[in-house]
Amino acid sequence: MIGSASSRGSSVFSLVALPSVIWLACSVVVLAGAPDTRANLSACRNGWSSCERSRLNLVEMTEVARADHARNVADCRNARSSCDRSKLSEAETIAVTVALYDRNVLNCKSGLHPCDLSRLTRAESREAAAAKHQRRFSDCRLGIGPCDSSKLTELEVEDVARVQRQRAVSNCKGGLARCDYPELTPTEALAVALAEPEAAEVEAAIGTRNMADCREGRERCDYSLLSRSEAHALTSAESVRNYAACKDRRGYCDRSRLTPSQAAAILPEVR
Repeated sequence: MIGSASSRGSSVFSLVALPSVIWLACSVVVLAGAPDTRANLSACRNGWSSCERSRLNLVEMTEVARADHARNVADCRNARSSCDRSKLSEAETIAVTVALYDRNVLNCKSGLHPCDLSRLTRAESREAAAAKHQRRFSDCRLGIGPCDSSKLTELEVEDVARVQRQRAVSNCKGGLARCDYPELTPTEALAVALAEPEAAEVEAAIGTRNMADCREGRERCDYSLLSRSEAHALTSAESVRNYAACKDRRGYCDRSRLTPSQAAAILPEVR
């Protein structure tokens, strides 16, 4: 009798607990599938090949369709091969056409590619030609690339020659580039000779400031600019500083850089 009662009690408990067990198992399955569902939705929104559209619900399908359409509009505005113009609305088609036309005009005026000159109006063609000429003139003045002076006006050729000569003299004065002394006029050569002491003074001032920066441990210190004596002086000063830091136990101390006599002079720390 007692055994029968226990058996019936266990059966009743099992029946009562069964719905909770089923609910818990379903919850685990749902929770386990949630990240995978989110990953699939993200893949579909981004147009990735791993997208499984059959797993999307109605709301998700609508969201993905909007993302697909926005991506197609962007592809069309950027003239990508994946653009499908048949999926654009009338207003989107007009906006895309205007954007592509404006970009082509800008590319032609800026010397960028792609540029289709045949699509420009006469006024735009003149503006593009003027911009190209101005770029050529500017490059010649700045010494950028080869200069075709035959494409310049007489006044522009004279201006380019004047600027190039000024740059040559400036290079000789500052020592910033190779100086072709034989090409200088006597007046220019004299100006360069007079400027050389000034350049030496500037170089000395730079060296002094750099030495101070290195001595003070500033970020602007450039060790490559130090002379051998300056580098030796800094090494000696750093050795003194390191010894003081180790001895006084204040500041950064590198015991591996102590000399044997310095290490022996430092008393053990009292705890």
